[in-house]
Amino acid sequence: MFDIKEALKNLPNSPGVYIMKDENGEIIYVGKAVSLKNRVRQYFQSKNHPPKVKVMVSQVKEFEYVLTDNELEALILECNLIKKHKPKYNILLKDDKHYPYIKVTLKEEYPRVLIVRKIEKDGAKYFGPFTDTSAVREIIMIIKKLFKIRNCNKNVSFGVKIGRPCLNYHIGLCLAPCKGDVKREEYMDMINRIVNFLEGKNDDIIKELEQKMIKASENLEFERAAEFRDKINAIKKIQQKQKIISYDLEDEDVIAFVKDDSSVCIQMFYIRSGKLLGSKNFYFEDVDNVDELLNQFIVQYYAEEYIPKNIVLQEDISKINIIELYLSRQKGSKVKIKVPKKGDKLELVEMAKKNARAILNQIKEKIIKERQKTIEALKELKEILGLSKVPERIEAYDISNISGVDMVGSMVVFENGKEAKKEYRRFRIKYVKGQNDYAAMKEVLKRRFNRYLKDDKFCRLPDLIMIDGGLAHVNAAKEVLQEFGFNIAVVGMIKDERHKTRAIIYNDENVFIYKDSNAFKLIYKIQEEVHRFALEYHRKLRSKSVVKSELDEIEGIGPKRKKELLKHFKNIENIKKATIDELLEVNGINKGVAEKIYEYFHKLKKS
Repeated sequence: MFDIKEALKNLPNSPGVYIMKDENGEIIYVGKAVSLKNRVRQYFQSKNHPPKVKVMVSQVKEFEYVLTDNELEALILECNLIKKHKPKYNILLKDDKHYPYIKVTLKEEYPRVLIVRKIEKDGAKYFGPFTDTSAVREIIMIIKKLFKIRNCNKNVSFGVKIGRPCLNYHIGLCLAPCKGDVKREEYMDMINRIVNFLEGKNDDIIKELEQKMIKASENLEFERAAEFRDKINAIKKIQQKQKIISYDLEDEDVIAFVKDDSSVCIQMFYIRSGKLLGSKNFYFEDVDNVDELLNQFIVQYYAEEYIPKNIVLQEDISKINIIELYLSRQKGSKVKIKVPKKGDKLELVEMAKKNARAILNQIKEKIIKERQKTIEALKELKEILGLSKVPERIEAYDISNISGVDMVGSMVVFENGKEAKKEYRRFRIKYVKGQNDYAAMKEVLKRRFNRYLKDDKFCRLPDLIMIDGGLAHVNAAKEVLQEFGFNIAVVGMIKDERHKTRAIIYNDENVFIYKDSNAFKLIYKIQEEVHRFALEYHRKLRSKSVVKSELDEIEGIGPKRKKELLKHFKNIENIKKATIDELLEVNGINKGVAEKIYEYFHKLKKS
C-alpha cells in the first residue's frame, strides 16, 4: 500500500517533475517545480485550494517524480509528459488542428512550394499560419500560374535526366528540371521572386504582369491579355486580405485573454512581415489560476507550432524568463516575450482582447443554448418512454467484429446529455465462440454489472440502456437485467439502409420519433458515438495486430498469411468453406499450407 505521508518525507529539495496517479494507476496530473519538496507538500498540507484542486488531491493515491538538473529541463519534460498522457486535471489544448503553412524547400537543388501543417527544422522557409485554407490554395494556384516551378517529388539534379517530363511541362506550367538541362540560377531566380511574393513584395510582379497584359492587348491577343488581368486582380485581392498593422516587419504573435467566472478565452493574432495573416482562439473551462494557464498554454502551443521572433502578451507571466529561454532553444535563435505599456503594440493587444471578449460571449451563449436543448431532449425522452424520471445517466452498447474474426463490445456513457468519456469502456469478447451478437451482448452486460457489484468504478447504475441493434439485442439485454434483478429501461436503436438512425424499439414496439426533435437528435448522437468508439477500437487492434482467431491454431499461419486470407475471403466463415484449390488462390499460400488449413477446419466439422 502506497503511503503518501511517508513519500512526502523523502521528497528531495531539487527541481523536477511530479506525476500524480489515481487508484487505478492512471496519471491525472503532471507538474514541474523548482523544489519538488516544497511544491508537492503544498497539495497535501494546505487547505486553501480551489475546488478543482481539492477534488484532484482527493483522488491522488500515488505519485512519482523525476529529477532534472534545472527548471528548464523540468519545463520541457512536463510539456512532453502532458502531451503523451493528457492528464484530466492538466490544462490541455483540445483543438489540435494545425493551420496550414506555405513551405518553400530551399535546401533542395530545385525547390518546391508546398502546403504543410507542421513546421520542421529542415532549412525550408515557411509562411503562415493561414487561418483561411481556401486563401492558401488560391495563393498556390497563382504561384503555379505565374512561375514554372516543379510540383513533383522527384530527386532532381542538374545534368541528371529522370524519365520523361510530365504534362505540366508540355502545357507550359513547369521548366522540367527532371530533363537535367535547366540551369539552377534560372530556376532560383523564380524561387526568389516567389519568396518576395509571399513576403508581400508584389509591386514588381504586378508591374511585370501589367506590361505583359498591355503587350498582349496591342498584339490583339485579348484572351492572353485577359489571363494577365485575372492574375493581377487575384494578387491585389490577396494584398487586401493582408492588412498592414505593424511597420516593424517582424514575425510576432499577439496573445490576449478575457476571464469570465471560471471560463477563459485566449485570442491569438499571427503577424508576419508586419501583416496580420490570421487569428485563432482557445476556450478553457474551470480555470482557477490564469497565470498557470498562460504559462502552460504558451509552452504546449509552441511545442509544435512556428515560434516567431516576438511574442506580445497582455500581462506578465510568472515564468516569463524560463519560457523565453525554452522558446529560444526551440527556435534556435533569440525569442523575446514583450508586455507593451503603450503604443501600437498595446493597441494590438487591446484589439485581440476585444475579439476574445466577443468570442467568449458567443461560446457561452452557444453553451447555454446547447444545454437547454439537452435538457429538452432528456425531458422528451422521458415522456416518450414513460420513464419515472429524466434519464441522467445513459449507457449505450455496440457489438461488432473485425473482418469476421474477433468480436468486441463498446460502452459509451452520456451524463445529463453530454459525453462522459472517462466512463467509456471496451470489452474483448472472451467466452463466445463464432459470430453471435446476442450472446456477446449478454457477456458484455454481465461483465459490466459484475464489476458494479465488485468495485467502486461502476458505483452508479444507468437510468437508461441503449443498444445499437434490434429486438433480439434488446431481449438479450433484458435477460441479463432480469438475472441481476435490475429494473432498467432498455431501448434498441434501429438504423436504415444507409446505417443512420431510423427509429427505436421499446417495449417490443417500433417507436418513430420526429427527426427534428431534440430527443431524436440526442439518440442519433448517442448511436453515432457508440459506433465511432467501436471503430476506433478496431483500428487500434488492427494497428497492434492483436486480432486472434482460429487461424492462429494452424501450423504455418503467421500474421502475414492470416492477413492475406482475411483480405481474400473477407471473414473466417468463408475460409472454413473454401476448397484447397480456392485456398491456393491466396497470395503466399502454398499447397502444404492450404492442405493444413483445409484439414484443420474439416476435422473440426467432423468432431
